Amino acid sequence: MNLPAESDLTTGHIGLDWSHGFAALGPDFFTELRPTPLPSPHWVGASSDVAKLLGLDETWLRSDEALQAFTGNTLLPGSRPLASVYSGHQFGVWAGQLGDGRAILLGETAGGLEIQLKGAGRTPYSRGGDGRAVLRSSIREFLCSEAMHGLGIPTSRALCITGSPAHVRRETIETAAVVTRVAPSFVRFGHFEHFSANDQEPQLQALADYVIDRYYPECRSASTLAGNPYAALLQCVSERTAHLMGHWQAVGFCHGVMNTDNMSMLGLTIDYGPFQFLDAFVPGHVCNHSDTQGRYAYNRQPNVAYWNLFCLAQALLPLIEDQEIAKEALESYKTLFPAEFMSRMRSKLGLLQSRAEHAQLIDGILLLLAQNGVDYTIFWRRLSHAVQDSDFEPVRDLFADRAGFDQWLLSYSEQTALDDKALASNLMLKTNPKFVLRNHLGEQAIQAAKLGDFSELQTLQRLLEHPFDEHPGHDAYAAFPPDWASSIEISCSS
Repeated sequence: MNLPAESDLTTGHIGLDWSHGFAALGPDFFTELRPTPLPSPHWVGASSDVAKLLGLDETWLRSDEALQAFTGNTLLPGSRPLASVYSGHQFGVWAGQLGDGRAILLGETAGGLEIQLKGAGRTPYSRGGDGRAVLRSSIREFLCSEAMHGLGIPTSRALCITGSPAHVRRETIETAAVVTRVAPSFVRFGHFEHFSANDQEPQLQALADYVIDRYYPECRSASTLAGNPYAALLQCVSERTAHLMGHWQAVGFCHGVMNTDNMSMLGLTIDYGPFQFLDAFVPGHVCNHSDTQGRYAYNRQPNVAYWNLFCLAQALLPLIEDQEIAKEALESYKTLFPAEFMSRMRSKLGLLQSRAEHAQLIDGILLLLAQNGVDYTIFWRRLSHAVQDSDFEPVRDLFADRAGFDQWLLSYSEQTALDDKALASNLMLKTNPKFVLRNHLGEQAIQAAKLGDFSELQTLQRLLEHPFDEHPGHDAYAAFPPDWASSIEISCSS
């Protein structure tokens, strides 16, 4: 298999400096271990944007040295690989101890970004799993991480994917891959649940102090919530989560597996698995084939996020020490999420001023979209051009209920009669993407990559990095999904 010897597990200088903030918490929070090497690695894809973010030389990123390092076959100099422990609720049920079962954190750079290898081998938290990721799921995560960033949605990023011919068993035999993920922090709600559930209050407080001091220092001087910094932390996370949910719902994104261990303390989209961008607007759509109860349906995501925040509040209660203050900290979500969602929907409609009547207008179009099964992304993009061109016929063609749409359009026209049409359409074209990562587009890139052709992945990556641009000659990537797209099944192994 040509695996490197132990003495070879070091690579040359690449200019990364490390600070290892999370590792300073101590061994109660993680296990130090090396990634498990993979045979005959090859490049699948890379993001020059994330390379620049890390200060990495792009020429080096294409080197064999980088290939070996980001596959886990060699160690980057100064890195300190570890897997962290956490617990959590999965599908609403307490699952106990979980942890980084196939992700290994290389460390935190001096620039404040953590670098993590997903699919780098077994850890003490693998729970019988193989610790690997497959090419299929790795391509989906890589593309969606960068697509979400292009949409302006808070997310972890993806530096690169490497592949290997090594076999991995899922539903069938697939080949292995490793995604290099980047984020300011991968700390989750589940990290706090772990120490709270095990009555490890000193560790719970150490973790909370770490997150506050690193990411929410304003919590130390908060004058609200009785000046309690841990309640202030809960409020800040609630607000960031509300902001994130507003983004998800407005763009039609379904995460698919909103377990508490998949919720970021920084309000980032993390752990891309059975996600999907809506094709037809079906509010109750369940994208995860493993979610037999429909817990994580698109229209349930905002309430699930609040439920998860309630679990975080329970975990932080030993530090907050006052149940009423904890409840008060959670209240911000209930007010901020509706405001965030309404603000984004007004932008999608090009409504330049906030009016009470807009709520009825938004509810009306969402109801029509659902009743007519209209393609969500195509509708909003066509509406943007319709406002720009004063031609609504292409939008009208999307609806079987023409009379219903005409009635809504009359109300919409009355609401926008005094608005600046140029400003409105410009706002809409910057808010309503032409390109999203539809399942069938990802599947086409995956099937080509399995044959060693990565050109489709590269094309899709370029479009998704700038999803609001027109990209002449690539209209097929913004077209209606083919009939076979509805047969694609994605599950937790995706």
